[in-house]
Amino acid sequence: MAGLAAAYELATSGAEVIVLEGSDRLGGKLRLGEVGGLTLDLGAESILARRPEALDLIHAIGLDDHVVNPQTSAASIWTRGALRTMPPTVMGIPADVAALAESGIAEVDAHVVAVTDEDISVAEFVTARLGHEVLDRLVEPLLGGVYAGHADQLSLRATAPQIAALGPDLLAGATSARAAATDSGPVFAGLVGGVGQLPAVVAATPGIEVRVDATVRSVVRTTDEWRLSVGPTTDVETLEVDAVVIAAPAPAAARLLAEVAPEAAFALAAIDYASVAIVTYVFEGQSFDEPRAFAGSGFLVPPVDNTFIKAATVSSNKWGWVGDLGRTVIRASVGRAGEATLLQHDDADIAERALADLRAAFGGLPEPVDSLVQRWGGGLPQYDVGHIDRVETIDRSIASVPGLEVCGAAYRGVGIPAVIASGRAAARRLLDAGTIKP
Repeated sequence: MAGLAAAYELATSGAEVIVLEGSDRLGGKLRLGEVGGLTLDLGAESILARRPEALDLIHAIGLDDHVVNPQTSAASIWTRGALRTMPPTVMGIPADVAALAESGIAEVDAHVVAVTDEDISVAEFVTARLGHEVLDRLVEPLLGGVYAGHADQLSLRATAPQIAALGPDLLAGATSARAAATDSGPVFAGLVGGVGQLPAVVAATPGIEVRVDATVRSVVRTTDEWRLSVGPTTDVETLEVDAVVIAAPAPAAARLLAEVAPEAAFALAAIDYASVAIVTYVFEGQSFDEPRAFAGSGFLVPPVDNTFIKAATVSSNKWGWVGDLGRTVIRASVGRAGEATLLQHDDADIAERALADLRAAFGGLPEPVDSLVQRWGGGLPQYDVGHIDRVETIDRSIASVPGLEVCGAAYRGVGIPAVIASGRAAARRLLDAGTIKP
């Protein structure tokens, strides 16, 4: 999506753009697929609405009438043997101690500790101020839902600056932040028909040529342009272009940049990735014996509870357009950083184990009409401690090479608005530098 956003910015500014996609489809982690006769999102299904970039692009391409907000945002934590209502938090930091106590999720061990500018892990920062239970049962599952990472490795400054901003007394800071918050509208948005339709609509912008199954094998800087080697080794095509935006994941970007920007390549090679899977289930009807299970949008699971799944979403509750399809749709998320062996099971085993967890959490479910396992190998970059410094190194290295930019989830955010912002900003830098010849 970052690459398509860059292509859109360039094409609408008058440039001729070729999008070279190594796989057989566009869209990265945005994907539609059929499960039980329904067309559903198999990747990301939510857009952060409090950042403008994604909704701005959706408006620009004419999809405004597809934008919807969740019907419910009520979520639970599945822990200590029960689904427990999630109390108000700021990225897992309790903003209502009474509600936390009533939930039975965790106990607080509060201390006031000064905040420094040092980049430390989220775990180190939180446990020093609130103890292990808040970290393990609130912060960890929230971070796992976004990054599929672990709080003892993830950078506080890169992944949870909202927590750092609460100050030395986290409880007081979170309570104040909640009291000061104004109603700025829904936190999330989606698209009727699925967020996965966004890539194709962007790619249809006049001036954008798309080639799939077009692996880029090398990127070489000549005197005043760029030479790309594209395609299979038995039939390599050479393209000569004015500028290049590399929107590949960090490992692939590192390989392509090894000769032209070695310092950036070295920093990119240090970014790890987590592999995850989304299991989508479709059940007949919308009325089960256990109504408690379907009162909200879903639940998160703390890693300390040692379950197979890390989260579940009742999509037919969350999104009105999914509910209108007449069936119950539940998505289960599997996989965290360092747990690649989990995904070595075959699809049937993953679906069976995830369903067993769903049944344990919800108190029973019927047999699904259909299910589908969508694997996202190396899907989520890990913003470990030191990530901000790595990105600054990459920026300096790339800036020294005329006509070259990078963008994507590996840099300053993994959500849809963040990667769209990354792509459009990369394109704008090329346009402002005058390296593109419309």
